[in-house]
Amino acid sequence: MPTTPEVARANAFKRTVLAVGVQNLSLILAIAVLVVAIGSQNSAFFLTSNLKTIGTAVTISGLLALVQTVVIIMGGIDLAVGSIAGLASVTSAMIFTSAGSSASFFGALAIGAVCGLVSGCIVVFGRVTPMIATLAGLIAFKGVAQLVSNGRAQGYTGADPFYVFLARGSIIGIPTLIWVLVLMALLIHFVLRYTRVGRNIYAVGGNDTAARLSGININRYILGVFILAGTVAALAGILITARTGSGQPVSGSEGLEFQSITAAALGGVALRGGKGSIGGTILAVILLGVLLNGMSLLGVNPFWQNVAQGTLLVAAVIIQQLRNGERRVGLPK
Repeated sequence: MPTTPEVARANAFKRTVLAVGVQNLSLILAIAVLVVAIGSQNSAFFLTSNLKTIGTAVTISGLLALVQTVVIIMGGIDLAVGSIAGLASVTSAMIFTSAGSSASFFGALAIGAVCGLVSGCIVVFGRVTPMIATLAGLIAFKGVAQLVSNGRAQGYTGADPFYVFLARGSIIGIPTLIWVLVLMALLIHFVLRYTRVGRNIYAVGGNDTAARLSGININRYILGVFILAGTVAALAGILITARTGSGQPVSGSEGLEFQSITAAALGGVALRGGKGSIGGTILAVILLGVLLNGMSLLGVNPFWQNVAQGTLLVAAVIIQQLRNGERRVGLPK
């Protein structure tokens, strides 16, 4: 039976929905609604300078959301990424004052990797759940950052060409910060989607027992993923240093771990592991960026931003629970 034009269009629409994903389409629709609503109230929202502001503002939280996505897909969670970013920010500035920008960049990345390794070792060898292990890291790494800096901003990188390029440079008119986020997103997406390492990370998060029986070295993947999270968190800390011109032990990194979890959950990452995508997380990061920028443009009290993020996190988790058919806590089946 020949296919009518109406059926062909319906099939094409169905294929598009399946390819993009219902979750991603929902996020795209939400972003579109927000853009129209905010733009109708303040036309300055559509200025190129403001759109660049949104992009650069979400870079740091976006980097942490990317690695938080990987950690959660693996079946864990990392509450220490914000504190690692703060520690890396301080140490990058302190190393810069004595050894220059190259040493500060790679030194801070190394410190982030070590912090991630510490978290991974606590999980693997101490047999502590990732939430408790990284909650300890959140407190401890923040304490170390405050100890080495005496709780004050350190160094000054505002005149260094490398840090200036990171903070205020651009390539073909697009800010460097946005390029950093885009390239990291593409790299992690490629690894998760097209490599054996990525497939194994999904397998560990989906069913760790089955993954172990199939020959996957789970401990190695746990260590590797936490080292990745620490390294990228350190990169975010370096960007904090570049944007502020000095190392910040707390300012600029406070609350980033919860922003990263919110973005991952909104992006459709299953908090029990084994499911999620980088594309969904990036859309969620954009949604949060548009929302927070719009609230600022419209003069909304900044404290409401935390309320909005907390509400979105709860809403995302509730939607996941309903989709999975989970029993409501405290209610009969």
